[in-house]
Amino acid sequence: MRTGAGGERFADPHHVYSGDLDLFGDGSLFQLLSSARTRMGEDRLAQWLLTPSRPEDIRKRHAAVDELRGELELREDLAVLGEDARVGVHPEELVRWAESPNQMNALWLSWAAPVLALFAILGAIVWAMWGIATPFVVVVAIEAILTYRLKASLEAVLHGTENAFHDLDLLSGVLARIESQSFRSAELQGLQRGLAASSTPASRAIAKLRTLVDLINSRHNVFVRIIDAPLMYSVQVAFAAERWRRVHGHAMGKWADIVGELEALISLAGYSYEHPSDPFPEFVEGETSFIAEELGHPLLAETKCVRNDVSICDGVRVLLVSGSNMSGKSTLLRTVGINTVLAAAGGPVRARRLRLTPLQVGASIRVNDSLQEGSSRFYAEITRLRQIHDLAGGNTPLIFLLDELLQGTNSKDRRIGGEGIVRALVRRGAIGLLSTHDLALTDIGSALDGHLRNVHFQDELTSGRITFDYKLRDGAVTKSNGLELMRSIGLDV
Repeated sequence: MRTGAGGERFADPHHVYSGDLDLFGDGSLFQLLSSARTRMGEDRLAQWLLTPSRPEDIRKRHAAVDELRGELELREDLAVLGEDARVGVHPEELVRWAESPNQMNALWLSWAAPVLALFAILGAIVWAMWGIATPFVVVVAIEAILTYRLKASLEAVLHGTENAFHDLDLLSGVLARIESQSFRSAELQGLQRGLAASSTPASRAIAKLRTLVDLINSRHNVFVRIIDAPLMYSVQVAFAAERWRRVHGHAMGKWADIVGELEALISLAGYSYEHPSDPFPEFVEGETSFIAEELGHPLLAETKCVRNDVSICDGVRVLLVSGSNMSGKSTLLRTVGINTVLAAAGGPVRARRLRLTPLQVGASIRVNDSLQEGSSRFYAEITRLRQIHDLAGGNTPLIFLLDELLQGTNSKDRRIGGEGIVRALVRRGAIGLLSTHDLALTDIGSALDGHLRNVHFQDELTSGRITFDYKLRDGAVTKSNGLELMRSIGLDV
């Protein structure tokens, strides 16, 4: 049921966690979740992933997702609508056109145009039967003068319509299917009522607009070009488009929002249906905390996903994760981050149980240098750290994820800088995880008044081959096998 869209248009290298947690792109969380058929649905889902929601909104989404999870027929019907369009409809242009002021201000022409068209037809009949062309010529001349005076307004209305409206069959179909569904939850019923707030159902109004767009596009037909002037075809179609905008334009933004909201909920429901063992998280009050049992990464296959318990609570505010390269440190940080994002979006999480207070994520995991921006990796990292620092202390507490902190500098500066950064974040009310394979950093807990807990991943080197079990253990790592591994492949060290 997934569209295959990776949401690359939402990728922002400067966002405080989206690139670090693989939210967008091929193999991303967005691609795993999204079944949206319109850009409105994609926009709303991306918004939920990029910005944490309020607990009261999340609980409403839980009720809606719980209901939609069992509505397989609804989700399948939406999935096959307008398959050629893939993900269609451009809401910004559509709403902008719908809410624009009318251009055709000479309203008397709205009734004069069909009258003149009738006179032109009668003139043509007189010409054909009696050979008198004067009535037809006079009427067409009047029509040509009026049409010329309206040229600018006509172009604004008709050209604007053609550019704004694509895939209206898809949008009308999505609206009609949603309107016909019987919902139980208050959240879904409220959204559905919003589509029927005016005298005409949203799906019918969009279908009417689709017909108007067909009439506008017909102006390029050779036959229509011939009759355009005498029948004032373009003028009459433009007035019809203006009438639609006058009656329905004010509701277009609301309809787009409702479609986006419902499609985002349906995307979460589809994921929930496909992963029935993934529960909704529990949001709790009190001291900032993150308590997970059997936490796993949703982008890893179940057969490859090693789950761990992660607990930041009861005075512990920082987990310092040590271990060798490839042992699982970065994956653990991403696992905590991506599940926090899922929880804050209103979706289920990959865990047996997850209890947390409302949190926003700040991550420095995949920070790279930039030739275009002229910044080194170290400068890019400390810039991100400043961004994370500024987020801490806000209305929503921060959970920070710092992978191999300050590895672009020497060990002394890393030790002093790392301790200072973590201490500053803790003082601002943040909690988080810090990973390192530098054993010197495991001693910074003494400066954090007991708020830091050391944990580690272990590995084994047997017959020149390194193996990992990816299980999190208490305490700092006590051994390093870097030299043994280098020697095992023939390096003389």
